[in-house]
Amino acid sequence: MLPLWLSREGVLIYKSPMKKLFSFLVGCAFSVLGLQAATVNIQHIHPLHWWVGMSDPELQIMLHGDNISQYEPVLRAQGVKLLRTDRATNPNYLFLYVDTRSAQPQTFQILLKEGTKVRKTLPYKLEARQTLKRSAFNASDVLYLLMPDRFASGNSKLNNVPGLKEPKVDLSNPDGRHGGDIAGLRSKLPYLQDLGVTAVWPTPMLINDMPSHTYHGYAITDYYQIDPRMGSNEEFKELVADCHRHGIKFIMDWVFNHCGNENFIFRDRPSDDWFNYNSQYTQTNYRLATLTDTYASQHERKLAQDGWFVKNMPDLNQQNPAVKTYLIQASIWWTEYADIDGIRQDTYPYADFQAMSEWNQRMEKEYPGFNIVGETWINNSVSVSYWQKDSKLAAPRNTQLKTVMDFPLMYAIEQAVDEETDDWDKGLARVYNCLSQDIVYADPMHLLTFLDNHDTDRFASSPEKAKNLRRYQQALTLLLTLRGIPQLYYGDEIGMAANREKGDGVLRANFPGGFNDGQANAFTTEGRDSLQNAYFDFARRLLQWRKGNTAISEGKLMQFTVKNGVYVYARTSNNRHIVVLVNGKNEERKVELEHYAEVFPAKTAYDVFAQKQVTWDNELTLEPKGVMILDFSR
Repeated sequence: MLPLWLSREGVLIYKSPMKKLFSFLVGCAFSVLGLQAATVNIQHIHPLHWWVGMSDPELQIMLHGDNISQYEPVLRAQGVKLLRTDRATNPNYLFLYVDTRSAQPQTFQILLKEGTKVRKTLPYKLEARQTLKRSAFNASDVLYLLMPDRFASGNSKLNNVPGLKEPKVDLSNPDGRHGGDIAGLRSKLPYLQDLGVTAVWPTPMLINDMPSHTYHGYAITDYYQIDPRMGSNEEFKELVADCHRHGIKFIMDWVFNHCGNENFIFRDRPSDDWFNYNSQYTQTNYRLATLTDTYASQHERKLAQDGWFVKNMPDLNQQNPAVKTYLIQASIWWTEYADIDGIRQDTYPYADFQAMSEWNQRMEKEYPGFNIVGETWINNSVSVSYWQKDSKLAAPRNTQLKTVMDFPLMYAIEQAVDEETDDWDKGLARVYNCLSQDIVYADPMHLLTFLDNHDTDRFASSPEKAKNLRRYQQALTLLLTLRGIPQLYYGDEIGMAANREKGDGVLRANFPGGFNDGQANAFTTEGRDSLQNAYFDFARRLLQWRKGNTAISEGKLMQFTVKNGVYVYARTSNNRHIVVLVNGKNEERKVELEHYAEVFPAKTAYDVFAQKQVTWDNELTLEPKGVMILDFSR
């Protein structure tokens, strides 16, 4: 029987078997092409969108999808110019570099073409920049460091997020997810406002879609997505806005040095040189001293800076221009999108020196006055000072990093309150000696000071130490009245105690009352016991007094050598003058004031802790391990 086919018009036509086979094959070919055109699989477009009016008009757009390098991108846009297209070793990437200097807000089209055929059209949005009153954090602020997963839970629906590698909350596992989220943090902003902190620094809230230990946030698997176990991008933006409504600045924690090995830029990396050591695991030696040591071995120096922090956190190669641009744009995107007030950069010296310097300059260019603090975990002032902007030790190179972390002072204060003071090198003399080395810093007021953080033992490293309220009172007084930008760690204000003996998960315990775990609610006076309330009340009084105090935020520091176990220093601005006295002895001390005459303008002042005017003649009496703040301006 001869084959009969219907034409498109419905008329019967004859086709020979060979013609039928040919038509079938051609049809299949066109069907495959059509199917391919209809299913171009775009997995990521980063940044998600951008803004017109940036100081640097060049924008890198990364397209990630199956074999998309075979296509030729063409822009259908007004005032947006495609400068160049870079193809990576991996055919799943296209990098478009576009010029937006003449662009207006719009949604333009990225056409992916194969020959003359358009196989995919991608919309890309350029928004207008908002005029925002962003305020950089400085010495007038007190930062409150918290781990969002361990602070407070507010949305139980996020306790199980299917599709993630660690989807469920497990309060019984110290290293598991405990369910802290954006809603929980927002609900505690009145608590933080009442406490008196002026800025909040949560550990990273970007997604960590890793098999375990995802609670801390430092193994980022997508630089443009908030972890869905905490909330959405939009909810994060609302969190920042809510912080601002409570008079609290928001510091975003960033990680440029490494990412999680489940990040798509590692699993399906554009090229092996996106990561150090050609994407092969090579452990860092953690020897940051080699980066400033003029005698250092080049091999050891390279291991320190380019080695991987841990095996499941591959080390990003910021010397690769595409990597550097990708990271810089991600930080700008969140700053612009969410209106954050500052950045804390993790493991700062481990990343490439020049790339990080360029990043600091770019942030300053886009956001004049913006402040970034880099983690510089080194226990000597000389080496820490090297990483600060305008350091003479790093010249002619310049990190451009305004603020560095003062680990030397942390160690000095901890030792000072735990040992008997002498007049030379024990107890409070350690604090004096540490500050006497400030000559090495380009700007001592831009040091982030602290008693502890999420990587160290808590200041109260044992329950026994937590019972010693005087210990905390001395340390907190030093922290909040000396130079620099102080940072508190969540829970210290109620005397939480922990050390690393049982692991980081135990060290980073839940804030009592933030979770359905049977603990009393320490966010309230009624939920705290008498010792916790004594801690909180002392911290609150000191923090509220510190607000707006120009002697602290901008005043000069004058310190005296330790004499008879007592450490005395003064802070002075144009309209404010305070004197701090700290007794490092376990017995009462009478302080003869003649020696300190240059900082005692009168014989009457307001005693901050006694909350009353006090008068003296030639001496003052300090209780054992006592502290006194005299405010001459009230």
